Parts: sequence; C-alpha cells; structure tokens
Amino acid sequence: MSLFIFLTVIQALVAAALVGVVLMQRSEGGGLGIGSNPSGAFGARGAADFLTRSTKWLAIAFVGLSIVLAALAVRENQVGGVTTTLERAAKPPAGPDLLADPAPPAAAPGETPAPPAGADPLAE
Repeated sequence: MSLFIFLTVIQALVAAALVGVVLMQRSEGGGLGIGSNPSGAFGARGAADFLTRSTKWLAIAFVGLSIVLAALAVRENQVGGVTTTLERAAKPPAGPDLLADPAPPAAAPGETPAPPAGADPLAE
C-alpha cells in the first residue's frame, strides 16, 4: 500500500510539472510564454527545445505511472472468492410481516365475499 501512495505522490508532482512546462511554452499567439533573452544557451530556440523535450518526457512518465498505478490498484483490490455473511439456515422472525398486503376479512360460509371498495377505479 505504501508503494501505491508513493507512486501517487510522484504522479501528482509529474502532473504539476507537466502543467507548468506546457504553460511556459510559447503558443502561436504568445499565450503564457516566458519573455526570453535571445542570447545564451537559453535563447528562444534553446528554451523551445528544452521545453519540448521536457514536455515529451514528463508526458511519457505520466502515462507510464498511470499504467503502473492502475495495475497496482487492480492487484490490491482483487478478491480471492465470494464470501457471505448470510446464515441460510436461520428461521424467519415469528412476528407479523408488516410489509405484506393485509388479508381481507373472512366471509361467512355461504356468503360470497364482496370486492373491496375502490379496488378498481375503472369499474365505476
């Protein structure tokens, strides 16, 4: 379980870094790109190459960690067999069934029982 938590924290850090690197890249419209100095190792071209490579490797790490975490989650949550806590030999309670329909009153011998009033609203 601790490996799962450790990898989840690493994935959160990779995701945050990936979001940051993507936001730093210059889009065609300017976007949130960082103003860069054209001279030096981190000139416009050097920064673009670095950010592109960083994005690629962070994305690969994110997808790889996602697959590993999914495999760990399946392995840790796997159930070996179905267990039940129901006791099948138990007898039902002796009290009346409160959820059952109430029984109609018994008719006297020789009388035909009348249907309950309002049983069929379309019969009227």
